[in-house]
Amino acid sequence: MTADRGTRLVLAGVLLFVLTVAVSGVLAPDRAGTPGLPGDPTADGARETLVGSQGGGPGWHQYGSVYLLNGADVVWQEDSADSYFDVQRLDDGTVLAGFMHSGYEECGPYESPCARTGIRIIDPSADGGPEVVEEYSFPVRSQSNSEIHDAEPLPDGGYAMTDMDHERVIVVEDGEITWQWNASELYDAPEDPTRTDWLHINDIDRIGEDRFLVSVRNANQLVIVERTDDGGSEVVEIINEDTGGSDASCTKNGQLRDTDGDVRCGDPDVLNHQHNPQWLDDGAVLVADSDNDRVVELHRTDDGTWEPAWVLDRAEGMDLRWPRDADRLPNGHTVVTDTLNRRVFEIDENGTVVWSYATDRIPYEADRVPRELTGDASADLPRSDGDGTGVERAGGIPVLSTLVVGLRAVAPWAPVWFAETQIGLTLVALALVLAGAALRARSWLD
Repeated sequence: MTADRGTRLVLAGVLLFVLTVAVSGVLAPDRAGTPGLPGDPTADGARETLVGSQGGGPGWHQYGSVYLLNGADVVWQEDSADSYFDVQRLDDGTVLAGFMHSGYEECGPYESPCARTGIRIIDPSADGGPEVVEEYSFPVRSQSNSEIHDAEPLPDGGYAMTDMDHERVIVVEDGEITWQWNASELYDAPEDPTRTDWLHINDIDRIGEDRFLVSVRNANQLVIVERTDDGGSEVVEIINEDTGGSDASCTKNGQLRDTDGDVRCGDPDVLNHQHNPQWLDDGAVLVADSDNDRVVELHRTDDGTWEPAWVLDRAEGMDLRWPRDADRLPNGHTVVTDTLNRRVFEIDENGTVVWSYATDRIPYEADRVPRELTGDASADLPRSDGDGTGVERAGGIPVLSTLVVGLRAVAPWAPVWFAETQIGLTLVALALVLAGAALRARSWLD
C-alpha cells in the first residue's frame, strides 16, 4: 500500500512538471524578434545597435562580448573579456567599453593571477577582425561588484568613469587620475569599501560643463556632482532623496550600513537599484528601474521632488525583467535592454515595438549608432508629456524572483518564460517526486 502511494506521488510530480513546461511553452510570447527594415539609417526600421554583454555563468563573469547589430544580423563581435558593460562608438569609429577580466599577472596588492577592471578601446575595422587597441585598468580584490560599469569621453580628452571597487567616480587623462569624487563625502562608509558591495556606483554621464549625473544603485538615488574650479567636488542635487521611510531596500544583503543612526536611502517605489539613467533635459531623466522591473521617466515637480511621468513595464507580451538600460532617441523612440529576458528592443511613443533582438547571453547595455542618432549626453532629448496616471507594477515573489535571477545567469539556455510560476510548480513537482521516492524506499526496506 505504501509503495503504491509512493508511485502515485512520483507520477503526479512528473505529470505536474510535464504539464508546467508544455502549457507554459505553448502560451509563451514569441521571441523571434522584429528585425526591422533596411534603408535610410535615420528612418524607422534601420537598426544599427552596439550591445555590451555581461555574459553570464557562475558569478556572472563569463562569455562577455561587445557586438554590433544591423537589424537582426551580427556585423562583428569582440569577446576577449570575461564581461563587458557600457559601450559606445566614438567619433573615430572605435568603441569604448567598460570591462572586467581575470587572469592578469600584474596585481598590485593582490595575489597573482587576479582580476582587473577598466576601459578598453576596440577597433572593429582592424585587420583580422575587431581587436582591443588600448586599455586602462587596475587590479581589484575580486570580480564580484568591483567593476567599472561605465565611462564617458570628455570634450577636452580623457574619460570620466565609475569605480565600484572604491565607490567613487574619477577622471582619467593619459592614464592618470586627475579628479575624483568619493562617495564617502555623502554616504556613511564602511571601513574598507573594497571588501563589500557598499554602494555599487554603476553609471556616470556628463550633463553639462563639469557636471555629472551619477547612479548610486544601492541607495536608490541619482546624484548630480559638480567639479569645482579648485579641483574639488560638490553635490548639487539628489534625485529620490531620503524622506524618512524604510531603509530595508538599501540595507539588504550587507549593502548600506547604519553606523550613525541614519541611512541615506531613496524611496524604492520611485527607484529601486537602478541602472544607466539618461538625462533628457533640466527636469526629466529616463531610468532603467531594475529591481522594479520597469523603465521610468521621472520629472522634477514644482516642490523639487521627482515623480514618475511615464512608465514601461511590458513589451511584446512579456513583463520586463531587470532592465538595465533605456535610451531615448531624438525621434521619441526608446531603446531598452531587458537583461533577464535576454532581449533588446525599441518602442515608439505609443509603446509599440518597432524592433527587437533576442540575445544569446545576458546583455548589460545597448547603444544606438551613429552617435548623432542617440544625442549627446548633455543635449536635450524628447520627454514624455504623461502625468504618471495608471502607473502600476506587479510585485514579484522574493525567493522565487531570486531563483529566476540565478537561473538566467547560470543557465542561459533556459527559456525566458520559465519564471516564478514555473519555478514554484517545479519545486512542488520535485517535492512530490521526492516524497513518493521516500515512501517507496521505506516500503522496500520494510
